[in-house]
Amino acid sequence: MTYCVGMMLDRGLVLMSDTRTNSGVDNISTFRKMFHWQVPGERMIALMTAGNLATTQAVVSQLEERTKAPDERGNTLLQAPTMFQVATEIGQLLRATIEQPQSANGARGEGRFSASLIVAGQIAGMEPRLFMIYPEGNFIEASWDTPFFQIGETKYGRPIILRAYDRDMSFEDAVKLLMVSFDSTLKANLSVGLPLDLLVIGRDEFAPTHQHRIQQDDAYFNAISSSWGDALKNTFHSLPDYSFYVD
Repeated sequence: MTYCVGMMLDRGLVLMSDTRTNSGVDNISTFRKMFHWQVPGERMIALMTAGNLATTQAVVSQLEERTKAPDERGNTLLQAPTMFQVATEIGQLLRATIEQPQSANGARGEGRFSASLIVAGQIAGMEPRLFMIYPEGNFIEASWDTPFFQIGETKYGRPIILRAYDRDMSFEDAVKLLMVSFDSTLKANLSVGLPLDLLVIGRDEFAPTHQHRIQQDDAYFNAISSSWGDALKNTFHSLPDYSFYVD
């Protein structure tokens, strides 16, 4: 399992993903799930993956190959004229990868080889955009009514984002919010784990504003985790007491 979040702000986009993959409790590995491509001054595109590792690695590898050898249709990440077309192309590639025969007897990959993606980025002259792509290849786009997407193990980290998100918050506050969301997920689910990858994409910058890998010994993340736990306990104890007796 995994956990990835993409968030829209007035200032741009903030993305965070974990790196844990597992096939049972005795086979746990670390693999990067966040990738990005850029054309300085023209576009910045990022991708996060969740699901079957072979499927997501195949999709990313094919995207990498297309950026190195653009085809005659000009439909690569670095040439598509809009982010909508970027999302369309990646969705079609994901669906085709899942539908490829996965064994000698021709069994197809639906279900077991499923995956989902978050695509984020901006092309010069247009707004930053954020999409969530389903295994079937179709996708939805974030809006100010739905300003963030999650894939993977989403339920534990969702409540804090819903309560604290504000579209005009600073990048620093957005990172802090995502760290709390990830800390809650790490505490509740062993299939999500450190290191975490962080990427901030500022509006009209077309390059990473900030990127960072959060390791086990990251002082700031550990301070957030400890402080959030203490704050929850203090808030709990400050709530009105329940009584078995009614006046």
